[in-house]
Amino acid sequence: MDIQSIKNRFGIIGNCPALNRAIEVAIQVASTELSVLITGESGTGKEVFPQIIHQFSRRKHNIYIAVNCGAIPEGTIDSELFGHEKGSFTGATERRKGYFEVADKGTIFLDEVAEMPPSTQARLLRVLETGEFFKVGSSIPQKTDVRVVAATNVDLQKAISTGKFREDLYYRLCAVPIYIPPLRQRGEDILLLARKFAVDFAENYRMPPIKFTQDAQIALMEYTWPGNVRQLKNVVEQISIIETNREITADILRQYLPEAFSTKLPAVLSSSEYVDQKTFNTEREIMFQILFDLRKDIADLKQKVSDIINGTIAVSKPGIISSNEKFIVSNKNISLVEDNIQDTEIVEDEVLSLQEKEKELIKKALEKYKGRRKLAAQELGISERTLYRKIKEYNL
Repeated sequence: MDIQSIKNRFGIIGNCPALNRAIEVAIQVASTELSVLITGESGTGKEVFPQIIHQFSRRKHNIYIAVNCGAIPEGTIDSELFGHEKGSFTGATERRKGYFEVADKGTIFLDEVAEMPPSTQARLLRVLETGEFFKVGSSIPQKTDVRVVAATNVDLQKAISTGKFREDLYYRLCAVPIYIPPLRQRGEDILLLARKFAVDFAENYRMPPIKFTQDAQIALMEYTWPGNVRQLKNVVEQISIIETNREITADILRQYLPEAFSTKLPAVLSSSEYVDQKTFNTEREIMFQILFDLRKDIADLKQKVSDIINGTIAVSKPGIISSNEKFIVSNKNISLVEDNIQDTEIVEDEVLSLQEKEKELIKKALEKYKGRRKLAAQELGISERTLYRKIKEYNL
């Protein structure tokens, strides 16, 4: 089967040489029993390649299970993967099969494998070496015949050096490595993906598809896309829903890219704590976190203005008023701050409006999938953990 037919079958868009090479390797290794380690940044689409490997293997008629190791609490991951005996721990009211028992003769995809706790890493190593595992609370070994494909966006060599990942497990998993290139290295694939997403969302929401002008296409190509394909999909969806003008210029596009805030919100972005990528799973989260922090700064500013109006106070606030500028405001002369009050109230309204939009998107996704959070999270392009947090935050 040629590469293009595989792309069509699995919904892969693009012609980047590195992407084509990854598909070729996946096809070549599929017929073997070797473990495969898929690496690449978050949002690059690593989850598609285990499906390719499974579908072109001798196991294709048996079960395929995808497990997100980062979404399972440390205290229950051993039970989820290997099962448990009745009474083995509080709440274990009956015997349970784990994924490795259920997927016998099939394939298991371990996503975010670097998030596994050390004890689970040791259990996984035993399965890879001997095909044996122990259920939680049992001393009787069980056999399983499972093909393991793992994926991570973590630098495992660094994780090994810091003692967070077992070196022997790394070499067992990485019998064949497959690297998925980030979106910023895929050239004109960015435009192909943007057009495809625009058409898809137009069909989903029953509206005309958005079109990117020439300058917008250049902006798409020049942006670094730290959230990769997932971020691009989110941006195109937001634009498709919010913008009434279906012709998208570079100026409109930049309003939806987190870097656009760097020239408008210097006081908010002056500290690196707001844009630490390790803290957030997606660029959408970064954007909303910046807006939430902005709202806090606005509240602080309004309190400061209130204090100024109520008395004569020396004002000096870095990032809002330049550090070398101090002046006195009295009850009789408050014109200097009146305009700022109006501006901050407008910005705060915009922040609250974006919160309502996010809440509405989450609500619609949950309704669409009848409360199934995993599918809703995939639709929204965020992790299940983030969705749980947002549900709690908005009382949905």
